[in-house]
Amino acid sequence: MTSESTPQSLAEVADQFTSHRPKLFAIAHRALGSPWAADDAVQETWIRLQRADTAAIENVEAWLTTVISRVCIDLIRRDVARREDLQWEYSAEEADRPEDSALIRDELSAALHIVLDTLGPLERLALVLHDFFALTYSDIAPIVDRSPAAARQLASRARARARLRGVDIADVRHGEESAITAFLSAAREGDFGSLLQLLDPEIELRSDPAALRLAGAGADSGAPLLDREVAGPDAVARVFNGRAHATQLVHIAGAPAAAYVADGIPRAIYLFRFANGRLASVDVLADEKVLASLDITL
Repeated sequence: MTSESTPQSLAEVADQFTSHRPKLFAIAHRALGSPWAADDAVQETWIRLQRADTAAIENVEAWLTTVISRVCIDLIRRDVARREDLQWEYSAEEADRPEDSALIRDELSAALHIVLDTLGPLERLALVLHDFFALTYSDIAPIVDRSPAAARQLASRARARARLRGVDIADVRHGEESAITAFLSAAREGDFGSLLQLLDPEIELRSDPAALRLAGAGADSGAPLLDREVAGPDAVARVFNGRAHATQLVHIAGAPAAAYVADGIPRAIYLFRFANGRLASVDVLADEKVLASLDITL
């Protein structure tokens, strides 16, 4: 990392924070897997920056990278603990609900192993920072509180685990692509019944302000009828029914998603979360800085 002159005021540091925000969001999104969690992590980093002795920060980019990474580690560990608590609760209920026990075990196995157990918090950060953001192991070492050699080992172990899980992840990705393709097809064709079958009973749709403005401007041309938050399969199906004709399957950092594409450029992205083979949430983002920070492949 290059060195920077020592900031003299919070205003100067705030300007640098703004310039580095896309990178911070990209790190958090890759580590956490959720745009909303990534945005929370970025906001927490900004709060910590405001509380810091800014005059003592010699390299703002390095400082921000360290802080966003540690915030992500804390959030990952908190989520692991929450999921483990849920697993314990479900296990305790299995004796009373034997017909659900196999399904519950399968769901938890998929969530814990694919999303969490494949890579631990430190392994995940070491891999993300080195392989996706080209930080050296000397840079990563203080972030994960390890020596450079140990940081290298964390990333190597993460790669090995990812390779071991490769077949399973490929199967999951294929299923997700099929679900997204079916969703887009049903939306374009106005097949309300098929849309309902593809949506989880607890589905939530969330849109950022830029997506709301974009959809509002194109509503008469068939853009989805977005709102800030929409819950339930009936309401979400009505948002997309007979619409989304310019939306197509894309990949973001290798994961399947969808994007509204105009003139060959993604103008808005749809990030999906799945449960029981159905769409459990849809996040629609059109903020230009967010889009610029993501690796989108048409």
